[in-house]
Amino acid sequence: MIVVFKPDATQDQVNQVAELVTGMGLRVHFNKGTERQIMGAVGDDRKLQSANWQSWAGVEQVIPILAPYKLVSRDFQKHDSSIDVRGEKIGAKDKMQVIAGPCSVENVEQMMHLSDVVKTEGLGFLRGGAYKPRTSPYAFQGLESEGLDILMEAKKKTGLRIVTELMDPRDIPLFEGRADVIQIGARNMQNFRLLKEVGQLKTPVLLKRGLANTMKELLMAAEYIAAGGNLNIILCERGIRTFEPDTRNTFDVSAIPVLKEKTHLPVIADPSHAGGRWDLVEPLALAAVAAGADGLIVEIHHQPEKALCDGDQALKPKKFTKLMEKIRAVAKIVGRDA
Repeated sequence: MIVVFKPDATQDQVNQVAELVTGMGLRVHFNKGTERQIMGAVGDDRKLQSANWQSWAGVEQVIPILAPYKLVSRDFQKHDSSIDVRGEKIGAKDKMQVIAGPCSVENVEQMMHLSDVVKTEGLGFLRGGAYKPRTSPYAFQGLESEGLDILMEAKKKTGLRIVTELMDPRDIPLFEGRADVIQIGARNMQNFRLLKEVGQLKTPVLLKRGLANTMKELLMAAEYIAAGGNLNIILCERGIRTFEPDTRNTFDVSAIPVLKEKTHLPVIADPSHAGGRWDLVEPLALAAVAAGADGLIVEIHHQPEKALCDGDQALKPKKFTKLMEKIRAVAKIVGRDA
């Protein structure tokens, strides 16, 4: 349910209503619009439906949210959310962000070199996996805490914002104050214990769509995070599993406008995992920009033939520079910088 306050409602009236609602066992989340303040009430809202809210001072109306995902829906917030990450915004109307880096952190030299590439390109975000979920238990699993240390060296050197994947809630203390954006990968999209834990943080969360999940399921996963109090969520379309064998996944470009219709959260795309081949990254990336994506996450590697993870889909620095030229051209057409 959404409680809409009158334009002249006082803060004392808002606080009194919040106290009444929390007393019913519901959690409250505030959203201040340009003209009036609204409050989302999450939980078993049948008590609120039967309450005599018309007598509550300062309340204009109470509106039910029909979608099963409440806080991330357009009903709760009409305007787009913009997630601030140390001064760089993901979801800003006039700018889309590009997050770039290797699939996995391999050594200091690799990350120093690639962080320089990202910085020279004028970007603000560096990706790199310290912990890697792999299909095979024998594949490279990441450097773990050592990988985080290397990312911190790159961060200190370049000032870039670090995007890295969290797999286990027990590792949260290692990530806090270090990762600027915590990534929840496709395999963990419905790891509800993990979602609840990152919902308790203030750190922005990049939530990837699962391998065979619907958009509704993605939004319900985001709701787990939001329900915990963390509304700093970025959704990512990274391709879904279909019957097609010629690509690693099938890039669902339609997910971008559909999600933006259903939610106020920023939506970015991962053309690297969607195609699984370096030669497909460019056309998929440009399609995502044209479709209105708020950003991209792209894998790069200076020696992809020697990469310990996903070398087939990584762009070499020169190809990445050429891609950025085309991304900026398409972004300009749709009214954005990149």
